[in-house]
Amino acid sequence: MSEEQQPRRRDSAATRQALLDAASTLFAERGFDRTTVREIARRAEVNQALLFRYFGSKEALFEEVMARRGRERLAQSAPERLLEDTLRGMLTAERRSHALETLLRSTGNDSAAAAIRRQVGEEYTKALAGLTDSVDADLRADLVLAWVLGIGLIRDIAEKEPLASADPDTVCRLVVNAARLLLERVDPAN
Repeated sequence: MSEEQQPRRRDSAATRQALLDAASTLFAERGFDRTTVREIARRAEVNQALLFRYFGSKEALFEEVMARRGRERLAQSAPERLLEDTLRGMLTAERRSHALETLLRSTGNDSAAAAIRRQVGEEYTKALAGLTDSVDADLRADLVLAWVLGIGLIRDIAEKEPLASADPDTVCRLVVNAARLLLERVDPAN
């Protein structure tokens, strides 16, 4: 039997990763509604029943795709470094993660939009809001998140200059310095 004819060895971690990678690409290309379970399985080169085995549903797979990089960033970054680390990741090599395209193409679906709010927004808001003791800490954190998403939209989707080719260090310095005003601790004496 040649190598090509031998059945592929079972590897649940590799299969799960292949499904995540395939879904990430397809959700970015087509959005949540226009991506089918069959297409994801075909791209991952697995039986579509395995998608349900590992994730339970297309919606749960979508949540996992959206949460994957964000959770990694939250786990690796101290809250006071989260904004800069997220921004730097978006401005450099990680730009190819398709997260922003997936977000934009999937917000019309109610369950996808709810997943985005849960997986992307709430955890980041909590981490960033903890940097200030202002009574409107959640609003301040959401404003910073909106700014970061807007930067990604203008830079990667619209490819508007000068932001599209701006030096990541310069962008990070300017944004982080400005965001400190929103996320600073309130002086009780004032």
